Amino acid sequence: MIGVLDSVGTIVSCNELSLIGKKREVAASEINVQPDAIVRLDGYTYRVLSTFGSHFDYAVFVQGEDETAATLSVMAAIALNGAKQSHDEKHDKATFIKNIILDNILPGDIYVRSRELHFQTDIPFATFLIRQEDRNDLAVIDLMQNLFPDRQHDFIISVSESDVALVKEVKRGIDTKELVAIAKTIEETISTELFIKTVIGIGTVSGHLRDLAGSFKAAQVAIEVGKVFDDEKTIVAYENLGIGRLIYQLPTTLCEMFLSEVFRKNTIDSLDSETIYTINKFFENNLNVSETSRKLFVHRNTLVYRLEKIKKLTGLDLREFDHAIIFKVALMVRKYLASRENKY
Repeated sequence: MIGVLDSVGTIVSCNELSLIGKKREVAASEINVQPDAIVRLDGYTYRVLSTFGSHFDYAVFVQGEDETAATLSVMAAIALNGAKQSHDEKHDKATFIKNIILDNILPGDIYVRSRELHFQTDIPFATFLIRQEDRNDLAVIDLMQNLFPDRQHDFIISVSESDVALVKEVKRGIDTKELVAIAKTIEETISTELFIKTVIGIGTVSGHLRDLAGSFKAAQVAIEVGKVFDDEKTIVAYENLGIGRLIYQLPTTLCEMFLSEVFRKNTIDSLDSETIYTINKFFENNLNVSETSRKLFVHRNTLVYRLEKIKKLTGLDLREFDHAIIFKVALMVRKYLASRENKY
């Protein structure tokens, strides 16, 4: 006898038709305790079908508790997993969305599959990429599915061991602040309930299904660029990356050439940490000497002296807008080059 039961223990399929609809709650509870193992209970052997969460959706069972039953349960699970995957690829919207963001479907096929699935192609979607930093836990997927339960409009996708994507239907004209607020809710929920530190990248809002792959790539870029230029941020929106996303795409040889042309040899590297801190504060306060000196708790003349010292050393007067831009870009380029050296 071979059959399938669901997550609450209801037999949904069996070659003994009289058993369909019967309950096996004890078996379901036992399988949830050890979902990765072959479970033997009350004369039957159970094997879970593939699942992405910490709780199983379906399990196959075979009559008997011997090695033959175990072998048959594994074979049946493999066969049913294949059938389930084939069905999902044809009829499941989440699988369709996953194939789009991972570029596993041709652009022309997107229109065909969307018609088959009765999926509107011109709905705006925002893509969030949630990356687990300190440890990886499948429970994040379950938590996300509970947080966004509408499976017709919000899609939770397992991308890798550490990455989970949320493709969420949004209203037209939604601004970045609203997207950041959604990401903040995700971050706080995962931190509070699972004690997992995350970094969340927010991609561009796509106006059409064919643009989803670009939105997902933008979320990936947001995380990578944010790690280089502002590693203290845990939520990074692609729209807020500014010049950082341009620098990130430049060849390292071009960056090195820029630094060598703008500065005399090693001048930027000779600046101590206190000077760099002063410069960053000056930029944060929009090149305002009085405001910066107040924030640094130093006299205005002290700050002016430091700026003169920087001018003498580098040839750039940070009080002049054009010089300040060059220096700001140079600091970012240096950060980028340092990240590339660490990467390799």
